[in-house]
Amino acid sequence: MPNENILVVDDEEDILELVRFNLNREGYQVDGALNGEEALKKARRSPFDLIVLDLMLPGIDGLEVAKSLKKDSKTQHIPIVMLTAKGEESDVVTGLELGADDYITKPFSPKILLARIRAVLRRKASEISDETAALTIHGLTIHPGRRSVTTDDRQIDLTFTEFQVLYLLARRPGWVFTRSQIVDEVRGSDYPVTDRSVDVQIVGLRKKLGSCGKFVETVRGVGYRFKEAQ
Repeated sequence: MPNENILVVDDEEDILELVRFNLNREGYQVDGALNGEEALKKARRSPFDLIVLDLMLPGIDGLEVAKSLKKDSKTQHIPIVMLTAKGEESDVVTGLELGADDYITKPFSPKILLARIRAVLRRKASEISDETAALTIHGLTIHPGRRSVTTDDRQIDLTFTEFQVLYLLARRPGWVFTRSQIVDEVRGSDYPVTDRSVDVQIVGLRKKLGSCGKFVETVRGVGYRFKEAQ
């Protein structure tokens, strides 16, 4: 049974209790907050393994809460799953760029929410493991230490940026990255590059990967992801 500590933030008490009930039933330890101010206080006071965060909150809204959490060294490592009625593409992109690990719109299925939470916690645990180890997925072997990529014993020659993009996406299969997130992760937030430049890198990467290029998927209106292994 899991024993992770989760904070659920929602101003609708019935939704908060629904999420709490389902998480408790799975063995998670759950605390709740009805507004942004309370959420920030609790997150800074107690060590949480994940936060389920509504965006439409009274006072400090969910986006401001996410910004504050990601700026604070004590809380910036906590994964955030946004749960909200705001489901426009622009809202999804904003949430992801603020550092959300997943984004679920209301109305929602408790089973899907639980599955997403488990997936985020698994990804977080895998990140803590040795980041120098080789990664193998869909027939590709990616070695960060050697900065090499091979498939069927064939070496694939990638540029520095192409390798960084591939490794970023492949480390988190199924995870959608916006173009801005890709730029920030690969070059740093001050690197002068446009969304179009990211698209060009993806085109070049797919071409060099050959038949494996299909696993680098476009998520329309949001960004890119690496296909999950079945």
